[in-house]
Amino acid sequence: MPGAPSAAPATGRGPHRRGLLLVASHTLWFWLLLPPATAIAHGQVRPTAVAATGLGTFALLYLALVAVPVADLAVPPLLCHLGLVVFAALGVGLAGAYAGGPEGWLILLVYVATAGAVGLVQPIRGFAWVGGSAAAVLVIGVAHRVPAGDITGSALITVLAGTLTLAFARTARLVEELRSTQQELARRAVEQERLRFARDLHDLLGHTLSLVVVKAEVVRRLAPTDPGRAAAEAADIERIGRTALTEVREAVTGYRDHSFGRELDGARTALAGGGVTVTVRQPGRPLPVEADDAFGWVLREGVTNVLRHSRASRCTIEVHTDADGSVLTVDDDGVGGRIAPGNGLRGLTERLARAGGELDVTAGRGGGTRLTARIPTGANGSAPG
Repeated sequence: MPGAPSAAPATGRGPHRRGLLLVASHTLWFWLLLPPATAIAHGQVRPTAVAATGLGTFALLYLALVAVPVADLAVPPLLCHLGLVVFAALGVGLAGAYAGGPEGWLILLVYVATAGAVGLVQPIRGFAWVGGSAAAVLVIGVAHRVPAGDITGSALITVLAGTLTLAFARTARLVEELRSTQQELARRAVEQERLRFARDLHDLLGHTLSLVVVKAEVVRRLAPTDPGRAAAEAADIERIGRTALTEVREAVTGYRDHSFGRELDGARTALAGGGVTVTVRQPGRPLPVEADDAFGWVLREGVTNVLRHSRASRCTIEVHTDADGSVLTVDDDGVGGRIAPGNGLRGLTERLARAGGELDVTAGRGGGTRLTARIPTGANGSAPG
């Protein structure tokens, strides 16, 4: 039908070209204007020059108005509405002037209805425009004593063409909105994945490099007095480096096994190597899946902070789980002081928030720092995901 649009294309040279091809295809609907054009060519309409100029201008205005939304042209809305008013006035004027003569000039109001259905974004205005076009058919037809059958047929075609065009235009706009939403979701997914990967690398390498630094200091102190133990510590550094390399590779492939039990064993080794006495209290029952993964990251970051900043001599790691949820506490007797949240703590807060939990950093009972992570139990008995 005249004016029925396809889905509005996205930006770019290719989509604009397709839009212009769609506009060109609308010229096929000009066959409905053949009877008035034939009457002009046969001299049945007077004055012929005025009628020919008016009909040609009407056709060009129709294509221009359709091209704006279909080809996604950058034209101010005020100019489009002004053009639509001029187009409607021209169509009503030509139909009012020549409807009493030969052939069906009332068909021009079908184009008026469809042009408004394409150009008006708000459905209420579009329906009002189509209704006004149909009313113009009735008024002009009765005024020129056009046969009732011709008036009814033209009015019905005007309403049907305008209504269907409104439906097509609305569908096209919804499709375009859906495409834009999909593109935005894809962009945000990429951003979230980048943030996740950066956070994982920080949590992995920050802990490992801190442990390597501690071990290297031990080697430096022992090398002059106890070469054998220094060699053992150096071998431990080599093992830690190989493990870190493996973890980075697993992080890249996305198949890293990051269990709390594995991190707890690593924490014991790291703290003992740094000269910190470790006390571990953990329940007999296993942790829920979400708590197991999140607590592994919390423990890694907590131990890293103890080794790098606290100058602690003792550290207590306590895990508690019951019907209400799971709680992990890392408590040291170090220097404590004001906590300045960095990338590590921010990353932990985000991880726990995704599991429905929270992170607290307060002063410890022994004067150091107390890191507490909580994850509530879900309705199914596991931490919510």
